[in-house]
Order: sequence, then structure tokens, then C-alpha cells
Amino acid sequence: MSDSQRLFLCHFLGLGCGVSSFRRTLLKGEMTMPYRPSVPCKHPMCPKLVASGCGKYCEEHAALHKDDRENASKRGYGSKWQKARKHYLMRHPFCAECEKAGKLTEATVVDHIIPHRGDQKLFWDESNWQPLCKSCHDKKTWNEDRNPTYRF
Repeated sequence: MSDSQRLFLCHFLGLGCGVSSFRRTLLKGEMTMPYRPSVPCKHPMCPKLVASGCGKYCEEHAALHKDDRENASKRGYGSKWQKARKHYLMRHPFCAECEKAGKLTEATVVDHIIPHRGDQKLFWDESNWQPLCKSCHDKKTWNEDRNPTYRF
């Protein structure tokens, strides 16, 4: 391989090194070919590339997105939950909070009375579930998120 080919390959791989440092890296056996191409940073309007498997955001934007929530499936609300939720709502069709106020409203959400915070036993405990309409669920969740109670 000629020096110009090495320099092109070094630049193409994004190593930012000259021919001599590329040759040293190659001789040490430290250089490996990437197995997947880099992907664009997911932050709006960011042109930077992120190495595949190293997250969704470049180093500059990773800190801005560290508190982003996982998707529903990764948080435990996959197909098994959807099936259990559907059966629970068929058995409990009305919102529990609206019923207490003397109104009959269709329940569309199965709420965890005590937030499970990732505890699978509490997540699947049906005695910890209640049927709520979206409006009541949003109010309850907003209050819980504003005033969280932590159990250790």
C-alpha cells in the first residue's frame, strides 16, 4: 500500500493522522476496521457522526439527552402488557376516580396505584392496578411526578 493510499484510508476512517502515525498504528496492530458505519447524531440540525453502537447523540449533545425516557417496550410495556391491559379494561370498563365522583367515564388506561419504578413484582401485581380515563391518569401522574415518594 502506497503512502497516498494509507493517507486516504486514514482520512476515510476519520483517524485524523498523518502517514507516519498511521504506519506506527498499523505496525502496533492497534488499528481495526470498523464493522459498521457511523450514524448521524439524532439531535436536530447536528451534522456530526456518531460511531455505531456508541449511542444516539454526539458527545456535545449526549448530556442534553441523558434524561430521555426509554421507549414503552423497553420500560416493560410490550405486547405482554398490552394483552394484560386489554383484558383488565374489559373486566373493569369504568374510570375508578370518576366513579368516586358519581360519573361514568370509559377507562382507557390501566394505572399502577403505587408507581412500580421498575419493580417487576409490583408492575404485574393486579391488586396494584386501577382503571382510569386519560384525564384522571394524567392528573395523577403529574402529581406523582411533581411530588415523588421514594421507598428504599
